[in-house]
Amino acid sequence: MRFLYVMDPAESMLPDKDTTFAFIRAAGQRGHETLHCQPFDLSVESGKNARLSAKVSRMRVQDRAPYVECSAQGMVDLATLDAVFVRKDPPFDTAYLHLTQMLDLVKHETLVLNDPAGLRAANEKLFALRFSHLMPRTLVSRERDAILAFTGEVGGRAVLKPLDGAGGSGVVLLSTGDKNARALADLLTREGRELAMVQEYRPEIERGDKRVLVLEGRPLGAILRVPRADDLRANIHVGGQVEATTLSAEEERLVLELAPTLVAHGLHFVGLDLIGGKLIEVNVTSPTGIQELGRLSGTKPEHSVIEWVETAALARKNGARGQA
Repeated sequence: MRFLYVMDPAESMLPDKDTTFAFIRAAGQRGHETLHCQPFDLSVESGKNARLSAKVSRMRVQDRAPYVECSAQGMVDLATLDAVFVRKDPPFDTAYLHLTQMLDLVKHETLVLNDPAGLRAANEKLFALRFSHLMPRTLVSRERDAILAFTGEVGGRAVLKPLDGAGGSGVVLLSTGDKNARALADLLTREGRELAMVQEYRPEIERGDKRVLVLEGRPLGAILRVPRADDLRANIHVGGQVEATTLSAEEERLVLELAPTLVAHGLHFVGLDLIGGKLIEVNVTSPTGIQELGRLSGTKPEHSVIEWVETAALARKNGARGQA
């Protein structure tokens, strides 16, 4: 099969950490061809049917330097491909929006992972509020006084975060009585011009948060990300340590409750963040953690994803032919 990865520059991948690198390696081991482009490499031409094309490079990865090798390939019609992996890191900005709108033109012929409409619908912070009964107490507001009052209501400590951040960027701890609290609220709301999310502080974060990787509504497994002693954030790239973990029965029920909604939105590969059994975020743009999960569990979860893509891509192509 031929897979296209729409992502950041290929050379920016970390061979021992990036989930995209693991996908490409697994696909290559299974005999598939890998192509790469960045969002601005896509173009659309009108006609009887709009034709979505991309200027692509052929890409190969390996476990020794040079880890990534690319060679120019030229233009390719995305309708001729088997699958497109959207692995562009946030923020979800205007360029990202345009990318999803263009990919809408081909998703009925070529499997797009994750579905472009699903990516638009699922802000990684706000989407979780569809399941607010599974979350810690949460407020979304641009009002500084409301944010500070909420912090007092939930015990004097709360976590404030921007709606479009990723990887722990902009996540801060608010404390009632802290002289920085007002300034932090102003900073993250841009003086009341933008919404921010504030959640009650869960002391379980000191033991770590669980990243649960979900494929088509079913958990592939989970890792525990433990923050440094001097940091609130458990994200791996800011220093969080990774440990093996399993899901409790309650956490498995949580995943099962989310599954129908994720599948209905075409959110095939998702990373759920849980703290103390509570849902924190639903990561859909380019979820990470599959390499750490594989190392800690002694499995190859990336191969499970590629196997699923093979089956789903074939079904998509057969369905498109049947409608032609």
